[in-house]
Amino acid sequence: MTRAMGAAMRRIHVGNALSAFGLGFTVPYLYVYVAQVRGLGAMTAGLVLAVFAVAALVVLPFAGRAIVRRGPLPVLLAALVTAAIGALSLGLAGNATAVLLSAAGLGAGQAVMQPALATMIVDCSSAGTRSRAFATQFFLQNLGLGVGGLIGGHLVDATRVSSFTLLFAIEAAMFLLLVVVMVTVRMPHSPRMDRVPAGSAQGSWRQLLSNRAMVQLCVLGFVLFFACYGQFESGLSAYGVEAAGISTSALGTALAANTGMIVVAQFVVLRFVERRRRSRVIAAVGLIWAVAWIAAGYAGLGHGSQAMATAAFISTYALFGLGEAMLSPTVAPLVADLAPSGLAGQYNSAFALVKQLALAVGPAVGGPMGASLHAPYIVVFLLFSLGITCLAVRLGRQLTDVQDQPWPVRSRVVARGGAAAEPVAAEA
Repeated sequence: MTRAMGAAMRRIHVGNALSAFGLGFTVPYLYVYVAQVRGLGAMTAGLVLAVFAVAALVVLPFAGRAIVRRGPLPVLLAALVTAAIGALSLGLAGNATAVLLSAAGLGAGQAVMQPALATMIVDCSSAGTRSRAFATQFFLQNLGLGVGGLIGGHLVDATRVSSFTLLFAIEAAMFLLLVVVMVTVRMPHSPRMDRVPAGSAQGSWRQLLSNRAMVQLCVLGFVLFFACYGQFESGLSAYGVEAAGISTSALGTALAANTGMIVVAQFVVLRFVERRRRSRVIAAVGLIWAVAWIAAGYAGLGHGSQAMATAAFISTYALFGLGEAMLSPTVAPLVADLAPSGLAGQYNSAFALVKQLALAVGPAVGGPMGASLHAPYIVVFLLFSLGITCLAVRLGRQLTDVQDQPWPVRSRVVARGGAAAEPVAAEA
């Protein structure tokens, strides 16, 4: 990594921390703000959460193409301005229409930030440093969300609309501050799609879909996000309250245990992950999450004391955090390394789209099951976790040695999917 790349990477990490810090101010309190503080009811609050998902699904297919054509930095700046306007408007909105439109702007901006920042990390890293770069990103995101949520919780007052307006204004200010930081970034020269013979957007999507390894990774990613992230604030929390009798304070402790595990374990597990095959690391995560679901099953379906049930439930979230810490330096770099030269933005956006689909479907399926079908809920998601292991082993057969374990290799061109990715795509 050159000195210029290192300087750009530091600014990118500062940007990740700032955006997460801003989001942490508002995300935990969005439902309360819309339903109670603005008095718009639970239905409108639910629609706001749905609008976030829909906005992401609408813009992400176009975001990848824009990143490929224009580069990640201009796309990121546009997304930040859009999110800032959406956040500030949401803090001032007094009726359902204004709230929904503001949420659409905020959701679209947030969604585009993810692949743009990921592509910038790819452009500013080498095969040997990419896993550590994505691990640092994930660490800072969780730290920013946690600190933002903690400070926001002390600023907010459900009896005063002005306190929520302040929160959304702070979030908008974080996005605008990030614009200032990102403007100073000098991105290294990287190939763009306009140098490739003219083709349609559909052509680049066809090229992606012809890459069998990438398609399998997208399927695996959907299951990962559906079975873990899609359950945190819906099915698993509902199951904990209804089946295990977990108090709201214990639920908060469980969420803190998840974040704490990530913060503490991230760079410890990185040493373990860096020298092992990515497919085997993902397979191990499936087994760890299977143990987590067994612990959740004991919490709600066992016959131990309430203290033991609470401890088991908290350990479930901690085990999920351990798995997340192992995935952060594994999955995102793999997406980048599967992308042919110049198409990293397209691949990052496609994977972000899969993530959003999983996060939209996961709560819709898991919420009702966790609240009422306790034993089937545990069994189904235990099987999903074991399915992650099977899918990861199968994916490993589609990867070249460079893609599955790239760290000893110093050729960035090969590792980013040039010559190495072609045999995989040719098998489709």
